[in-house]
Amino acid sequence: MNREIEINVKVGAHGVGVLEWSTATTLDGLTRALSVAGDEALIGHELRRLEFSLPAGDQLARRAALRAGFRQEGVRRAAWQSTDGAYEDVVLYARLADDVTRGPAAMSGAMNSAMPRKRLISHVLMRDPDERIVLCRTTFKPDWELPGGIVEPGETPRDGALREVSEELGLDLEVGRLLIMDWMPPYLGWEDACELIFDGGLVEPADLDCYVLDGHEIAEVRLVTLAEAGELVTPLSHRRLTIASSLQPGAFAYTENGKILGATDET
Repeated sequence: MNREIEINVKVGAHGVGVLEWSTATTLDGLTRALSVAGDEALIGHELRRLEFSLPAGDQLARRAALRAGFRQEGVRRAAWQSTDGAYEDVVLYARLADDVTRGPAAMSGAMNSAMPRKRLISHVLMRDPDERIVLCRTTFKPDWELPGGIVEPGETPRDGALREVSEELGLDLEVGRLLIMDWMPPYLGWEDACELIFDGGLVEPADLDCYVLDGHEIAEVRLVTLAEAGELVTPLSHRRLTIASSLQPGAFAYTENGKILGATDET
């Protein structure tokens, strides 16, 4: 299918094809071959999906795959054995019949599939008149945390906080200004992430009786002092809570690992 590189198509069930080729010598040559093979296979064989897997260390082929409009979909860990006996990750690439493969949107879509993605978490700080903090005991980890959670793709951080509080506590909450933005190092199997803490306003102790817990992730909700929180949350979370509790009205802080690097007043 290409004079420089021979690419074969294995047609499987349900309109899915698999590409295989000989060793590539140049980036441009493999890019052209994959682009032509993709067009011919999807149209000629009336496929709806075309895919192939590459060793993670084959940087030339991985770059060519993206340049040819194939999108990175996942990683099979330690699934391929190299000639020296070491095991290496395998990366899956695929192209659908209706994928955009020409113009700026094609390259952006392909590159977006392979770019690093960092989790974004939105939590809400709610306090009673005695400065006690609303904390949630979860069912999936030992430490307690503020109401909130992971922001979904396409969702704003504020909307993510509103949704999570609604799902976890059954509250239609008005979320206020941003208090803290913190970078979090890897923890409990999670990769690093960025966390935003929004001001959730004032609550009364009796309000907690009206919360409707989701029954899956949230086991208990409690008002605690900052000192009591130190026995329930991680040291990182306690550092953040301490900073948030000491902020002057209208101020916010940027932190890394719960340590303040800069603070400013809103203007």
